[in-house]
Amino acid sequence: MQAASREALADARTRLDEQLEGTGADGVAAIAGELFEVDVVLVRERALRRLLADPATDPAERRRLVDTVFGGKVSDAVVEILNGLVSARWSRAGDLVDATEALARRAQLAVAAQDGSLEDVEDELFRFARVLDSETRLRELLADEEQPEQRRMELLDGLVANKVKPVTLELLRQAVRVPRGRTLDAVVNELAELAAARRERSVARVTAAAPLSAEQERRLTDALSRMYGRAVSVQVELDPDQLGGLVIRVGDEVIDGSVATRLARARQELSG
Repeated sequence: MQAASREALADARTRLDEQLEGTGADGVAAIAGELFEVDVVLVRERALRRLLADPATDPAERRRLVDTVFGGKVSDAVVEILNGLVSARWSRAGDLVDATEALARRAQLAVAAQDGSLEDVEDELFRFARVLDSETRLRELLADEEQPEQRRMELLDGLVANKVKPVTLELLRQAVRVPRGRTLDAVVNELAELAAARRERSVARVTAAAPLSAEQERRLTDALSRMYGRAVSVQVELDPDQLGGLVIRVGDEVIDGSVATRLARARQELSG
């Protein structure tokens, strides 16, 4: 997003948080669900999203359009959220769609924060992202928009329904329902990072040749938290081809302590 859209989204997040404050989990879940439905409409109706994000149109006209299209179909709370979104200035129409999706996700994660399942949601999303990363065919089937939506949703439900927290399921269902041409494992990884951020944590993605014990994982978590000066959530992925050692990724930073890397450096030094 460009600067104008980033600022608009930041303001929208603040307004959403204010609106959700004091709202029970059921009410927050209802708002999240309706925002997802609005997102689906905006993705599919290109002309509508262009009109709603058009900076040349008076904001009052855009709000009237929101009332015409969504009034009576979603709650007054969601209409108010949408009116705030369309009153803002967006760099491009697609940013309005991204913002609506971001607010829906934020509301869903607020449900998990209220019911105490946020840590589980983060872990479930990370694990499912690893499944998608290793199962190319599954990833393609779930994101194939040429396949009927119902078939893709049935495939997802068969994999995770009754096995993950309700918030995890809703986030995954939305990702599969509206893939928007994105790589699904990347989307699910992004969702896991949003869950971690909601817990005020950074994500450290650790690749290891063998599973870490609970004590090893605890020591690594403590060490990384001290190194970065903030709480860190460690997610471990196994790679038997790594030989040994760890590769740690925190954001764009990579700490490569794998045996393969050390051997490569040794060979390079020996060759002069």
